[in-house]
Amino acid sequence: MNNSFQKNKEYKKFVVDSRLQYFKPHATKIEKTFSEEISSSLGTGSKSIHPKFFYDKKGSDLFEKICAVPEYYPTRTEISILKRLQSELDSFLDVDFRLVELGSGSSTKTRLILDFLTSSQKTTEYFPIDISEILTESSEELLNDYKNLSITGIIDTYEGGLEFLKTYDDKNNLIIFLGSSFGNFSPIDGYKFLEKIYATMKPGDLFLIGLDLVKDKVILESAYDDSEGVTAKFNLNVLSRINDELDADFNLNNFSHHSIYNEKDQRIEMYLKSLVDQSIIISKSDLELKLQKDELIHTEYSHKYRLSQIHDLLDDVGFELKHTWFDEKKYFSLTLVSKN
Repeated sequence: MNNSFQKNKEYKKFVVDSRLQYFKPHATKIEKTFSEEISSSLGTGSKSIHPKFFYDKKGSDLFEKICAVPEYYPTRTEISILKRLQSELDSFLDVDFRLVELGSGSSTKTRLILDFLTSSQKTTEYFPIDISEILTESSEELLNDYKNLSITGIIDTYEGGLEFLKTYDDKNNLIIFLGSSFGNFSPIDGYKFLEKIYATMKPGDLFLIGLDLVKDKVILESAYDDSEGVTAKFNLNVLSRINDELDADFNLNNFSHHSIYNEKDQRIEMYLKSLVDQSIIISKSDLELKLQKDELIHTEYSHKYRLSQIHDLLDDVGFELKHTWFDEKKYFSLTLVSKN
């Protein structure tokens, strides 16, 4: 194992016991990054907040609630596909694999992969990469349920975790990126991120990616603006996080959740709409934010794909297609690729 990354002074190692360890950037690094990014993205004419900042503890909990609302089909649809592909993974995993997950969440879907790996391997290592502290909670729950499992977690960005993985050891990795999270990237950034994953992989590694498919506009818009208002709370919570961590004075009553499906660009667009003319101070970003009534702060894109686009994109990066699975309605896809 190459320990050069582990000794990086920006990270601190926490050993819980012989089966659980995790690495986390020092608090000053997290705050500096958050502060600088907010200052940059809100201090321009086209204001935005990166969707990775949704996932503090409360944001992660709210997202779990979104997954349970009737209109939000992606999670239950992807789970149905994962249950089917469990029995087919054996033909692709001819040696022991470490499971690497980008964005561990509450690990509900992760368990469907771990069920297979832990039953077919003497020992299994799980390597979750997640910016949220929920990683540590879900890891401890997993260790209680899987006795032959060990976990090395990274509480950081995907890019940071992939750099860690790149020099970790020579074991085969099954990297999974579920939940259509890839759809949050712009086309250019998404392509660069796939290149990053490709560069991280060794020959023999596998990558499983979940992608949401193009479908009826009404279905898509309902999924991102549910009748219970959970998505609205999730979107607004990012302002609460900025208040708490960057000493800002956002009044959440002065904003509303706004989302639409852009058919031309095949993407859901999510915004926070200013309901009044207002001025907000973000002290730790040294920023005074002025907003006009009806002005929008962009918080998320969720791109949708056609099957041909998925295969062309993965092929352009250099991946070798192994298999694509769908649900019965072809709402969602899971595609397995290897490195050429």
